[in-house]
Amino acid sequence: MGGPGDPPEGTPEGGPGGAEDEYRSVVFDESFVRAARLQESSARERVSDHAPAVRRRPPLRRGLSRQALVLLLLLAVAFGTAVFLGFRHPYGSAAPRRPAEPLRMSVVPLAPRGEVPGAPDTRSLYARSPAARFAVGLAGIPLPPSRPTAHFSDSQVLGALDTARKYVLHSALDPDVLTGRQIRPVRALLDAGQLGQFDRSMASPAADGRHAPTGWMVRFDPARTALADNDIRTRGALRVSETDPATLQVVADGTFVYALRAPGTGARTPVSLFTVRRELTFRFDRDTLRVGQTRLISSSTQAGPLSCDQDTSAYLRPLLAGERAEPGGPPGTDPYGTGAAALCGTLADSAQPRG
Repeated sequence: MGGPGDPPEGTPEGGPGGAEDEYRSVVFDESFVRAARLQESSARERVSDHAPAVRRRPPLRRGLSRQALVLLLLLAVAFGTAVFLGFRHPYGSAAPRRPAEPLRMSVVPLAPRGEVPGAPDTRSLYARSPAARFAVGLAGIPLPPSRPTAHFSDSQVLGALDTARKYVLHSALDPDVLTGRQIRPVRALLDAGQLGQFDRSMASPAADGRHAPTGWMVRFDPARTALADNDIRTRGALRVSETDPATLQVVADGTFVYALRAPGTGARTPVSLFTVRRELTFRFDRDTLRVGQTRLISSSTQAGPLSCDQDTSAYLRPLLAGERAEPGGPPGTDPYGTGAAALCGTLADSAQPRG
C-alpha cells in the first residue's frame, strides 16, 4: 500500500521521485534549442502544408555575412587603387622636364669721348642728367596688369612677373650684390638646372658669353668703386607672353643709373654717374612657378663709362669723375677660338650729365 499522502496508483511520472530523475542531467537551455538540427513545425504549418511534424533547420551561419564580405572586398579595391594612383599619375606619365637652357650673355662697354663729368653731390649730378625724372629703386619698374593666358591663370602670370622683378631687384639694385659682398640673393632665384653654370661663372669668370658674373648681375670692383648713394635711379618695364602651352616668358628691359666715387674717400672726391642698360629674358614652367624660381635665358648689358681695354667679365670697372678712356679699341678677337667676340661701343655725350 502507498503511504498516507500517495495516490493509489503510486507517484506520478512528473512528480518528485518519478522517471524524471534519470533525465535531470540533460539541460535544454536556449543555445541547445537554437543549435538543434530539427525544429517542430507549428500547427498552422502542419494543417496548411501537410508538412511533417518536424523540419530541418537551415545551418547556422558562422563568420561574416555575404554583405560584409562584399564590403571588405570593395574597401580592399579602393585602398589598392589609392596606393596605385599615388605612384602613377591618373592621366598617364608626365612629359619629361626639359633640361635648363644655359644663359647666353653679352656685356658691351661704352667708352666716353672725353673726360667723365663729376659733381660734389649726387643731387645736382642727377638733376643735370637724363635720369633726372627716373624713379628711385624698384619703383621705376612697376608690375604691369596681369591677365591670364591660354594655358596659365592670372595668379601664375602674376607669380612670373613678381619673380622676374625680384631678380631685377637683387641683381641690379641690392647694394651688397653691387659691391661684391653677396651673390646668394641672385642664386636663390635660379632654377636648379642653372646653378652649375652660375657657380662656374663665380669660380672661374670668363668672357666666353656663358660664364661672366656680370652677365648674371651688376657688380663693381670694390677695390676701385664705391656707391656714393644707395638710391639708384631706374626706368624699365616688364613684358609677359606665353611661348608654348608649358612656358611663360618675361622680358625685363631697364636702365639703371648709379652714383659712384672712389672707395675710402668719403665726400672729398666728386661723384660721377654710371649707366647700365639691361635686357633679361626669363622663362617659367609650372614647376619653377610653384617654387618661385626662374630660368634666365639671355642677358644683354650695355654699360658706361668704361674703357674698351678693361675685362668686364668678373667686375665692372667704371671710369670715375675726371678720368678718360684709354685710347684704342677692344681686345682682339680670335676667330678660331671658342670665346665670344669682343665688343665695345661709344657712350654718347647726351647720356652724360650736362656741364
